[in-house]
Amino acid sequence: MTRSVSQVEQYERCPHQYELQRVKRVTPRPAAWSHQGTAVHAAVEAHERSGRALSQGQVADVFAAEYTTATQAALSREPRLGRWMTAGTDGQSDIEARYILGMDQARAYVRWAEEHQPEIWKSPSGEIGVEKHLTADIGGVTVQGYVDQLVNRSGGSVRVRDVKTGSTKSKFQLQTYGVLARKVIGVEVNDADWYMAKTGNLSRPVDLTGVTEDFVAERFVAMDQAVKVGAFPAKPGFHCRFCDVSHACRFSRT
Repeated sequence: MTRSVSQVEQYERCPHQYELQRVKRVTPRPAAWSHQGTAVHAAVEAHERSGRALSQGQVADVFAAEYTTATQAALSREPRLGRWMTAGTDGQSDIEARYILGMDQARAYVRWAEEHQPEIWKSPSGEIGVEKHLTADIGGVTVQGYVDQLVNRSGGSVRVRDVKTGSTKSKFQLQTYGVLARKVIGVEVNDADWYMAKTGNLSRPVDLTGVTEDFVAERFVAMDQAVKVGAFPAKPGFHCRFCDVSHACRFSRT
């Protein structure tokens, strides 16, 4: 099995949620915020792969197409908007609000990139470090990740950058991606950060100099072993209200 940061963090949050979603394959409830995040990532990627040749309007169009496609597909699977997960008053208003928000975030990224001109890493063959898929053995576990951006730093090192449309950040994700970049690409990685679409700016950098492969491996190995022996205890709590498979959970506190 190939493991990821999202698997580890989901298992640690609630093993039973992991079981319902990834083992029993319960269909999760849709959420407009998920489609917004995916579409913003697609818009940012398109802008960087164009060599930043796309205009704000063109990048916003990429967002609109991706968001609309994803939302329509989700509506075909679950047309009952009352069953959608939402941070707003209802599913319909949340879908509409996140379309507007995502369009603004796509345009804002173009403005930010034009002002700051971050230098995206390139491989010797010319492949750019955008949505870079990396897979490696970490502690005997096959681990993969999609790194949003690898950015050149002074002195020859590379910074890992993750694009965030929400407010939840994961240091473990940056730590894992730093280890993967070192192992797979062979670059020096000393720090990482987040581009926060909510503010249109970067976070403070996260120091990765002391993050070793063994440090990251500990959590992957623990999760991998627990899943293989079928250890899926429920951990009900505050997070239940944000769980997209709570409708199939007898322990849910929603």
